[in-house]
Amino acid sequence: MYVDADFENIVEDEKAVSTLTMILSPEIALGFRELQSTKALWEALIEVYEGNGDMKRSRQDLLRKKFNMFNHVLGESLETQLQRFISLVTEMRYANINLTFVETNNKLINSLPRSWDMNAAMI
Repeated sequence: MYVDADFENIVEDEKAVSTLTMILSPEIALGFRELQSTKALWEALIEVYEGNGDMKRSRQDLLRKKFNMFNHVLGESLETQLQRFISLVTEMRYANINLTFVETNNKLINSLPRSWDMNAAMI
C-alpha cells in the first residue's frame, strides 16, 4: 500500500528525470530513455561521461604523461604553447590531479624554447 508520501516521492522523481532529460541533447537523451528513475539516469550519465574508477585512473595516468612530456614544439609561438599548457593544467585539475605551484612553474619554465634560456635562468 502506498501512502501520500510515496506518491509525492514518485512525482518528485518524475520531475527530476524530466529535468535531467530536458537538459540533455535529443541524441544523448535517446540513449538513456529506458532509465526511469533519477538515480539510475544520473549513475548512467556519470558512468558514460566520467567513466568508472579504472577509466579515471587511466585518464589521470595519460594526463600525467602528457604533463611530463610537455615541451616546446619547433615553430610554435609562445602564445600557442601557453594555451596548450593552460589547457593541460586545467584538464589535470578537472581530473583531480593536484600540482603544486612550484611544479607547474618549473615545468613551464623548462619547456620554454631555447631562445628563452637566458630569461628562464634569471627566473
